[in-house]
Order: sequence, then C-alpha cells, then structure tokens
Amino acid sequence: MVGWAIGETMAAELVLSALNMALQQRRPEGVIHHSDQGSQYASIAFGERCKKMGVRPSMGSVGDAYDNAMAESFFASLERELIDRKSWQTKTEARLALFT
Repeated sequence: MVGWAIGETMAAELVLSALNMALQQRRPEGVIHHSDQGSQYASIAFGERCKKMGVRPSMGSVGDAYDNAMAESFFASLERELIDRKSWQTKTEARLALFT
C-alpha cells in the first residue's frame, strides 16, 4: 500500500491524507500499517480511520530505526539525492520534484 502527502507540520491530517490516498487508489485488503511512535499515528482520527478501513496499525519501538529500516533508508536517500541538493521557490515546485 502506498500513499503520500506533503505538508508543513507532522499533524494527523497529513498522515490521514496519505492513508486515504493509498486506500482510494490501491483498495488493499488485510493491510498492516507500520509507523514510528509519532503522535500523528497515535491520534484518535488515524486510529478510527484504520479501524473503519480494516487497516491494522503497527508501531515500532521507540528510538529503533531498524524497526522500519526500509523506510528509513528510502528517506535518507531522498534527502541525500534530492532535498540536500536543491531548493525550491514554491511548495508546488517542491511537490512536483518529489512526486513526478
């Protein structure tokens, strides 16, 4: 299941947008959503949406990057290969660079 969103804060609305995108485009069944211990993933709204859509939330251990090593590796590469090398004038330019 893949969904993404971009925002200025790590709020529940951001992860809900990404989850909704994945659910609408992929229509998965029997999904486990693994995340870190961020408050946005522990929010009531995120938990209720997961329950409604049959998504089982799973949280990694506090401070253990190996729990989600694949995602950690992806974001490290994204930062090193794109974000650290460029700046954008607008949010739209940044969004297009990330998602096209």
